[in-house]
Amino acid sequence: MLLKINDNKQLRNGIILLLFILVVAVMAPVFATHDPFKLNDDILARPGGTYILGTDGLGRDVFSEILYGARTSILVGVIAAVISAVIGIIIGGLAGYLGGKTDMIVSEIINIFLMLPTFFLILIVVALFGSNLFNMMIIIGLTTWTSNAKLMRAQALSLRERTFIKAQTTLGKSRGRILIEHIIPNGIFPIIANTTMNISQAILLESSLSFLGLGDPNLISWGQMVFHGKSYLANGWWVSTFSGLAIVITVLAFYLIGDGLNNTLNPKLQAKR
Repeated sequence: MLLKINDNKQLRNGIILLLFILVVAVMAPVFATHDPFKLNDDILARPGGTYILGTDGLGRDVFSEILYGARTSILVGVIAAVISAVIGIIIGGLAGYLGGKTDMIVSEIINIFLMLPTFFLILIVVALFGSNLFNMMIIIGLTTWTSNAKLMRAQALSLRERTFIKAQTTLGKSRGRILIEHIIPNGIFPIIANTTMNISQAILLESSLSFLGLGDPNLISWGQMVFHGKSYLANGWWVSTFSGLAIVITVLAFYLIGDGLNNTLNPKLQAKR
């Protein structure tokens, strides 16, 4: 596995970038030069000197805000993607393995979700039930499971025809045990890669909601920083620029890992290399 990581530049670079971001997020209280919530008199101070990346329109240190904002983005991204993965694996696995009417009903439900404008659905739900972090993670997870379900369904449809699965059925194992012990473990690899990419999607969704004023007001979010900084682009370009770059770098890290995992775990792609 280590050899495959070394051979895969995308995966290796993504892991290095993610490790850097995780260190920044975990060690934010140590690396932060100022209290990110403290309002100072130095409004829109330029980067350099006392304030490494300058201050925003309320005098808050941009560098410290970005460090603490990493915690919010990673937390939302990971938990929302895990919720999406669990739902997708269960629903897709059941549909693909059981087949028949179950597969038909689940496929129609997936098609309905694919037709829905997901982002606007999230906007409505967040506006109705509140914009705290918990609600945001749950809503994003509950509305982004379809891609995982489709992948797991395809894997289950293929695996149920394999000899070792039919042998387990002949031996009298229940469908539930076969699904949990054989179908899901053998079909989960594409979902792992897709879930990593879904973390990027969840981070972008959280940033978009925060930009529109629907983020958690008690936490620091890069989307909120971009929104706050857009009013000062003429004389305080650094507020939106640096927070926007933080979003791009984090999303890029998870995308590289997801794409790298897909290339590493997919035998067909390996054969083409």
